[in-house]
Amino acid sequence: MFEQAVARIAGRFSRVEPRATARAYLLGLLSRAERKNCWQLAEQAGHARPGPMQRLLRCARWDTDAVRDDIRAYAVEHLGAQGSVLIVDETGFVKKGRASAGVQRQYTGTAGRIENSQVGVFLAYATSRGRALIDRRLYLPEQSWCSDPERRRAAGIPETAQFQTKPRLAWEMIAATLDAGVKAPWVTGDEAYGQDPQLRAALEARGTGYVLAVACSTRVRINSGRTTIRADTVAERLPATAWQRHSAGAGAKGPRYYDWAWIHIGTGEHRHLLIRRNRTTGELAFYLCWSPATVPLAELVRVAGVRWSVEECFQAAKGQVGLDHYQVRNWTSWHRHITLAMLALAFLTALAADAADAAPKRSTDPHRPARNSEPISLTVPEIRHLCTLVLGSPTVTAARLLHWSIWRRRHQATARRSHYRRRSIHELAG
Repeated sequence: MFEQAVARIAGRFSRVEPRATARAYLLGLLSRAERKNCWQLAEQAGHARPGPMQRLLRCARWDTDAVRDDIRAYAVEHLGAQGSVLIVDETGFVKKGRASAGVQRQYTGTAGRIENSQVGVFLAYATSRGRALIDRRLYLPEQSWCSDPERRRAAGIPETAQFQTKPRLAWEMIAATLDAGVKAPWVTGDEAYGQDPQLRAALEARGTGYVLAVACSTRVRINSGRTTIRADTVAERLPATAWQRHSAGAGAKGPRYYDWAWIHIGTGEHRHLLIRRNRTTGELAFYLCWSPATVPLAELVRVAGVRWSVEECFQAAKGQVGLDHYQVRNWTSWHRHITLAMLALAFLTALAADAADAAPKRSTDPHRPARNSEPISLTVPEIRHLCTLVLGSPTVTAARLLHWSIWRRRHQATARRSHYRRRSIHELAG
């Protein structure tokens, strides 16, 4: 299956050298390398220098967006199932300095605070068979980047890349996916996307249903559109009989049960405010929902629960295939590393889905425990561990280890001299 995945993107490379390097890069992303940057991936591949890996990301001729499209088709082929959901979300990449494309001090959920970071907006494809990241956009801040031509040129940002809000980037990815023929009846996302009326209107125009989180202060229209009221006020006025217990999907410790209520809003019968209540703390969450046809409450709950699977995608992509391990500053290099990491994750997810198909069928009742001797299904981390053993790596000799140690320390010495010189110049100027 690994060779099939590599063969799927082979035609996107104009020459055999970068094609072979891309294969080695993917193997490195699947390896046990501590950090998945060009230096360590080159060492893992048995190269004498990191040059081929760096050229692959920076200047080799290959169609990165076409590879992205191949990943999307690959994920749908292996994970496709009824009721699929597209999930939009963002994740941060904490960086040092000012040179990395799109970097600035901004809030990132990765750190849980404002940090010097890049932010990527991603689209995930989720079904009952698994989930994978299928598209990506690097967010380009308006003030610090879009209006600074010199800074843009230094980071290799093309003139066509202009400021777009995160919901707009999300819609571009959703529209491209739907235009490619992907059957996805639902879209979900957090408040950053649910609060955007243009995104909601665009989805409705395409006939795509959505369950999008919104703030408690969101004002909705009830009583056939005659009364405007805050979402949290609606929740306060609901009778006890309005709440129903439903699972939002399986979690690490079993089904995630919450109390749910829904109420018609606006003038259309397919438009709802969905409210989730934590059964222990009483904490509330709110969602604006629309569907082209009548659906039951349980279906809206299912879609709302699927949204959390994108966090699992980010966790697996960063922890297993080095999504955030890159040490590149260039716009093109960022997109190329992220795309190859997405392919590595899609491969692992597809392998897990195919393994599940081949495994003996087990009871789907969450209240009925499996037999003690019955293992759980193969997970992405377990499959990556097996892949490192099966796919292997070149024989490591003492000479090669020493070669790379000397290489790293020479470059570290050069970097240290550069930093010392820059600091000395700054202090003399001061």
